[in-house]
Amino acid sequence: MHRVESSAIERVGYDPAEATLAITFTGGATYLYLGVPPHLYDQLMAAASKGTFVNQIIKPTFRSVPQ
Repeated sequence: MHRVESSAIERVGYDPAEATLAITFTGGATYLYLGVPPHLYDQLMAAASKGTFVNQIIKPTFRSVPQ
């Protein structure tokens, strides 16, 4: 997990072998997003607003599992 500059997200991790994206939000909740391709992880890490990217691209598209 890598700390990120975001008002909504504390840490982000990615497992390319499993295509899972782990996100820990500022409230402390961590979710695993399943089936996320590597290019979307790269786009998330490069996004000016990681929270907006997650809300617009990741959450509506990929199933999540609370951790």
